[in-house]
Amino acid sequence: MEVYAKYCYVKSSWQKLRLVANLIRGRNVDFALNVLNFTNKKAALLIRKVLKSALYNALHNNNINRSLLKISKIYVDKATLIKRVMPRAKGRVNYILKRTSHITVFVSDV
Repeated sequence: MEVYAKYCYVKSSWQKLRLVANLIRGRNVDFALNVLNFTNKKAALLIRKVLKSALYNALHNNNINRSLLKISKIYVDKATLIKRVMPRAKGRVNYILKRTSHITVFVSDV
């Protein structure tokens, strides 16, 4: 059975999140949590939150054994850009694009 958790509008770039998501794709849940604990990136903390949520959804809602669970799919998608303006010299303007993303983690016992 496949269970998922989603975190929308994460205040981090999808490029930075995908670097960490590639580390744990297809791994056992306990191993992935251990890897994320020792990865020194902000993205690891954000992905760990979603992975724990998916894990607890599987344990509480579907009574699946924890040792059988593995990450079947993990997606990091683009979300909206938050646009900010920085004033520059001579009346010009620079745009600051604050990127956001969506994290989706699927956990299955197969």
